[in-house]
Amino acid sequence: MKRSFPTNLLYSILALAGLAIIGFMAYVIAAFTGGMLFYGPLALVVASGLAILSVLSIFGLFSSKVRRVILAAFAGICVLAAAGHEIRQAYINSLTEVSEQEVNLNQYAPFAANTKAASLNRKASYQLTENLPRLDGATALYPLYSAFAQAVYPQDNYSPFVQKEGTDFVVCTSTSEAYKRLITGEADIIFAAAPSLAQTKQAKLAGAQLKLTPIGREAFVFFVNKRNPVNSMTTEQIKDIYSGTLTNWEQVGGKDDPIRAFQRSEDSGSQTKLQKIMEDRQLMAPPKENVADVMSGIISLTASYRNYKNALGFSFLFYASQMNASDEIKLLAIDDVPPSKESIRSGEYPFTTEFYAVTAGSTNPNIEPFLDWILSAEGQELVEKTGYTPVK
Repeated sequence: MKRSFPTNLLYSILALAGLAIIGFMAYVIAAFTGGMLFYGPLALVVASGLAILSVLSIFGLFSSKVRRVILAAFAGICVLAAAGHEIRQAYINSLTEVSEQEVNLNQYAPFAANTKAASLNRKASYQLTENLPRLDGATALYPLYSAFAQAVYPQDNYSPFVQKEGTDFVVCTSTSEAYKRLITGEADIIFAAAPSLAQTKQAKLAGAQLKLTPIGREAFVFFVNKRNPVNSMTTEQIKDIYSGTLTNWEQVGGKDDPIRAFQRSEDSGSQTKLQKIMEDRQLMAPPKENVADVMSGIISLTASYRNYKNALGFSFLFYASQMNASDEIKLLAIDDVPPSKESIRSGEYPFTTEFYAVTAGSTNPNIEPFLDWILSAEGQELVEKTGYTPVK
């Protein structure tokens, strides 16, 4: 029996309302299960497509055969889109990622069973039993200051992650957060690269005086996919790439492929070092990736290094070669000098840099004696054993 137009309109409104609710619920489920970027929009597209098909069916537009063909084609397109997305994600996930989140810090924790933190073959001449300085710092330096704590702190369970203020004596929150905690007085000593201009300004505004004590040397390294034929670049080529004036690997002896030059997040130790290398050159905008957050929506962040065949990344030698080592990346020589302990010690490697124990006026009476011990033969032995180059 043929329905009247008002009846069809009513049925259409009810169908659209039901599909809108289902589409919204599917979007929310996708958002909370990590699929906001693709499956959230896909759920809305599917709901919209079904809504259109429902209206066509209710009003009897086109024949039932045509409507079935349209439905099958629409379903096929959605399935192919989902399959293509999953294949692409599987490829991206198969690539080596070099990011601080990839490191299991617990394996370097002081006094932990089978810890990788270096140790002396004797009891340290300096020991602390009270007023322990609260330590924090860069991810790449956590194995080192964990070794310091293991040598002179009383044996205990020191989690690398912030638990409760006042009990966090040896934590690692990364360079940017560690500087914030030092400036606000939540940490007494942090171990990191020199502060960025923004971090220096933050300290000045807070009335904190940053004191940098060099405790070791390290190489700032650049790396590529191991299949990249390029083995060395000049300092000037690095600057040209990161200023955006040199854009193809063919220009530096590689294949005809655009250079995908990754950067790190602002105020990280390695990003600050890159900015200093660039000096008065304008640093180009970094590759971005969209990240979904249920509370903030979709936000664009600096992309972590992914080992694409045309990728270029950077870090510090110890982090790239030991903490987050991968046989899929290759370290580049700079000005024909490979990064090594020998070239760091001699100063021949052009991107050799010091790292520091940084303080900001804490009243803890053990800070200066502790720093003196770090610069002693025992402390510098741990610098060497960890994998860095001592300053003494």
